[in-house]
Amino acid sequence: MLRRLRSGSLLVAIVMIVSVTRPCVASVQKAGASIPPDRPVVKAAALYMVELQSGKVLLEKNATRRLPPASLTKIMTAMVALEAGSLEQVVTMDPRALVNRSSLGFHSGEQFFLRDLVTAMLVNSANDACEAVAFHVAGSEAQFVAKMNEQAQALKLEDTHFTNPCGFDAPEHYSTAVDLAKLTDHALQVPAFSMMVRTVTRTITTVDGKRQVSLHSTNELLLDPDVTGVKTGYTGKAGRCLIASMFKEGQRLLLVGLNVDDQWEQAARLLRYGQAVLRAAND
Repeated sequence: MLRRLRSGSLLVAIVMIVSVTRPCVASVQKAGASIPPDRPVVKAAALYMVELQSGKVLLEKNATRRLPPASLTKIMTAMVALEAGSLEQVVTMDPRALVNRSSLGFHSGEQFFLRDLVTAMLVNSANDACEAVAFHVAGSEAQFVAKMNEQAQALKLEDTHFTNPCGFDAPEHYSTAVDLAKLTDHALQVPAFSMMVRTVTRTITTVDGKRQVSLHSTNELLLDPDVTGVKTGYTGKAGRCLIASMFKEGQRLLLVGLNVDDQWEQAARLLRYGQAVLRAAND
């Protein structure tokens, strides 16, 4: 479902973030620190950007429109798994979990710690890891999805409904930019989740130590040292989806974009815009 970070794209992403965002900040400085930057054009079906500590909404477009969230779904999947008990639980790979879409090639019967499979679903967006966690936690995909929807209700995500743990397109599988921001804000308060979503590369090992699996983040924005996560997603119906978090100068920015054009360039530009707005407001 999602492409991996490749070495060539690392340099491209770094150049993109630096070259795209500097003019925005520079223009604010030239105009005077008290003058906010011009509102940028948003090329996305829906978008929502908020400063989490103050709750100040910095930018929004169709933020309450129900849309397919693709693999952003896995944030909820991870939260249900993280609340299921010890992360040192041993998970045996169920053959039903070995799907062909965006998988890491796990083998039936292999055993991994729950912590490592949740990391794999968040970092690599691995669907086989996601399905294995669902079967382990709830016994079936349907029972796990029921837990996801119960959690959505508990968090008052009124425009969110799930039909599968991975984010595959389905008529009744939807969320909104606002709801996804609420979910992510909740998730980032969990230390294990916060650590996982800022991981760029990692190697996980089977419980018996016989096989290693390399993880590579799908989130190119993590090349910016101020970016602290969170998740990418893609399906044919959902388009490119992204949730990005940034911590700088004591402020926590969260950006949610659904069906985003030029996602890396646009996300970098919008995050710097948010910083500039907050800086101007504080002067």
